[in-house]
Amino acid sequence: MPRVYPPIEGKQPSVAISPSLNESVAGFTAGVVSTLVVHPFDVIKTRLQIEQNEKTRPGGSLRVMRSIAQEAALHGGHAGALKMQDVVRSFYRGLMPNMIGNSVSWALYFMWYGNIKDLVRSARGSGTQLNSSDYFLASGMSGILTAVFTNPIWVIKTRMLSTARNAPGAYRSIAHGSYELYRTEGVRGFYRGLLPSLFGVSHGAIQFMAYEQLKNKWALKRKGGQAGLTNFDFLYLSAASKMFAGSITYPYQVVRARLQLYDARERYKGAMDVVRQVFQREGVTGFYKGLGPNIIRVLPSTCVTFLVYENMKFYLPRMWQGNDFEEQPEAAK
Repeated sequence: MPRVYPPIEGKQPSVAISPSLNESVAGFTAGVVSTLVVHPFDVIKTRLQIEQNEKTRPGGSLRVMRSIAQEAALHGGHAGALKMQDVVRSFYRGLMPNMIGNSVSWALYFMWYGNIKDLVRSARGSGTQLNSSDYFLASGMSGILTAVFTNPIWVIKTRMLSTARNAPGAYRSIAHGSYELYRTEGVRGFYRGLLPSLFGVSHGAIQFMAYEQLKNKWALKRKGGQAGLTNFDFLYLSAASKMFAGSITYPYQVVRARLQLYDARERYKGAMDVVRQVFQREGVTGFYKGLGPNIIRVLPSTCVTFLVYENMKFYLPRMWQGNDFEEQPEAAK
């Protein structure tokens, strides 16, 4: 039964926002904001991940950035001269599928994550403190559901980010990409890279397990418990948990990116074949291509995501039912 808040002077009592809707809106907003902030790093990371059949080349991110800038000049028809709008367009190529993918993924993820945690608490008894395995289970199950629902978006996004806008066969939009993908590869094409994505669920599970436990322990040091956590605390804790999880699970992202390329069917027989070829031709370092820009990208992205999520989760119920903010915790200040 929805909880009814006491009336505020001059206002009628209001019904609380559904916890699932609160989690979904907070996650959706966090996904949109974080994507807008860090999308160019995602373009650079994807280009590095799909470099094939060679040892790690010097230059790395700077080399890819120069290549994207050159594509911008050619696309703009300026004979090598650069215009800012063309550069921005090139570094924000594939923004729409990335934004849709991130916003929908975070909305679904946080909704399922919150619901599964509630189910675990109910099974264990009201007021029971969840442990690491509970957080790992809730995050893992949420990640699997999210991966299955959103994989088609990530296939289109990877292909758009991996090519210049005017390259032969490049997808012009989500609609064009969906049509071409279905026409050439059928329904199975939308689920390329799903296996390594499911393996990558372990990344989210490890990250959320670490984040929740760090947050619980950090709250013990703060006056007012979790309500006393500040925005700086959320930034620090989300960055620490992301670096911990990322250092363990990054190689699956390289495997997934290779499987989602346009010509993946001609190059690879499956995920294990990608692993074999990368190891034989590029060595262990091949599994960590793009790690630098990925760290630069995911830390701001993660920090922004969790900061927006935690604040939206606090403010949204109050905006929904018209409460003032006299008792707001430090985290929302």
